[in-house]
Amino acid sequence: MKKLLSLGIIAIMITTFWACSEDPAADNRVTITGIPATASIDNLGTLAPVAVTIEALDGLTTLSITKGTEVFDSKAYAGETSASYEFTYTANAADEDKNLVFTFIATDKDGDTETVTHVLTVGAAPEPIPNAVRTGIISANETWTNDRIWEIAGRVIVKDQVTLTIQEGTIIKGREGSGSLASALIIARGAKLMAKGTAEKPIVFTSILDNIQVGEKAGTNLSETNTGLWGGLIVLGKATVSVAGGETQIEGIPADIVEGKYGGGTSPVDNDNSGELTYISIRHGGTLIGANNEINGLTLGGVGSGTKIENIEVVGNEDDGIEFFGGTVNLTNGLVWAQKDDGYDIDQAYSGTISNIIYIAGAESDHGMEIDGAEGTVSRGFTIQNGTFKGMTGEYADFRDKARGTVKDLYFFNYKKADDIELDADGSVDPADASKKLSDNPGVSDNFKGSGFGFTGALVLTGLEFNSTVTDDASLQTLSAIFGDKWSKDSFLAGDTRLAADATAQAAANKATFESNNSMVTSATKTKGADKTKFTWTYANAKGKLSDF
Repeated sequence: MKKLLSLGIIAIMITTFWACSEDPAADNRVTITGIPATASIDNLGTLAPVAVTIEALDGLTTLSITKGTEVFDSKAYAGETSASYEFTYTANAADEDKNLVFTFIATDKDGDTETVTHVLTVGAAPEPIPNAVRTGIISANETWTNDRIWEIAGRVIVKDQVTLTIQEGTIIKGREGSGSLASALIIARGAKLMAKGTAEKPIVFTSILDNIQVGEKAGTNLSETNTGLWGGLIVLGKATVSVAGGETQIEGIPADIVEGKYGGGTSPVDNDNSGELTYISIRHGGTLIGANNEINGLTLGGVGSGTKIENIEVVGNEDDGIEFFGGTVNLTNGLVWAQKDDGYDIDQAYSGTISNIIYIAGAESDHGMEIDGAEGTVSRGFTIQNGTFKGMTGEYADFRDKARGTVKDLYFFNYKKADDIELDADGSVDPADASKKLSDNPGVSDNFKGSGFGFTGALVLTGLEFNSTVTDDASLQTLSAIFGDKWSKDSFLAGDTRLAADATAQAAANKATFESNNSMVTSATKTKGADKTKFTWTYANAKGKLSDF
């Protein structure tokens, strides 16, 4: 009996041993630590990075993270037993006042998982700050901040010795109105505008009708065809202006507004400093203030070289895009799109340098450039260089009024067969003798030639490239067809004793000079033009208008 009992005990022990030896190995848990169950951020805010640790002794394979039902992120692993993950999130407008559920699932090689849920609460949007309205005179330094919309109601004038600072990303809206009620920001002589936008946060001047909001770069309800909805930006200085007495009233501002004067008079200051204007987009301006008298997008009157003007865009202006009335200021990286008069306009012996510019004509645009010269005794020359001009309507350029300066290294395309560059003749009547006609043109023609009756200086057009394909004719364009010297016997100045044959010969010689210094190209062979990478920040680029530049 004892023997049988011993055998039974042995059998039970053997059975137990075999049963134990067939059990699977114990599973090792997957763990996720570091992520809190809940957190909260402000509307449009960012959750500070959270360090998450994932561990699996059997070796990690994946980490998947969902936001609600959508995949937020995923990671693959190669059997690591421990890994780190940095979790952060920036809320967008759709997240406002919501609880966002993030689910973290880690899996190991054995298929074991660990699931952790994180609820991120996003706050409600704050009530918008009411628009700030400015009208009349600014007589003390002030700053326009980017946390609200600023409205210009009528003329807003920054007085002499006062500085207006505008933060990057600020939106300024001009109210409707014309004539004496036209809205415009005017920087008077001796005042400063410190408007320093950035490529990421440009300063935008636009119409009160534009639905653009704080933090945005563009609205959705207006286009480049909406023009004349408010005035514009006017900067005035003390540099040399070629007019009688060296100073005058700026175009677009009534004569009774004393702050509308520009120029240094008999003691000009050519290095005058009116501030800094960088990364600014000016849209939908140019309202009428009188018959055939509109405000330009950006008007620069007697502005000195101490002023910094770079990265400026003008879109959809009723009058000119950017106009220089005398002065010595330089412009770098300028863009004008869809103005209704001229793109870049020069008057009164402006003598600065305009570099790296783009012009995009609209359906009602006139010239890409309109260049006038001296109106007084001072005669100086400007420089325009490194630009690309895209036509649609209007012409390449018009030179008048004893214009002198250098235009070089520009590329023109998308023009029509009849479009041209003119040394213009207006055929006006000589007030001293109604039987005679006079014009500013002989001065333009003589300056292009380099010498002539009663004029000195030069007008140089060189290194210009014209795309030989035109938009309205199968035949190719030629340099001879593009250039026109309009001087003729009827446009002689009073006292000019030259003959009609002299005018004909000079016009022919000028055409030959133009043809020898410039060239026809294709889009594949062009070597001149603007560097369009400087304009990625612009509204025009956002609308796809630089795709063929």
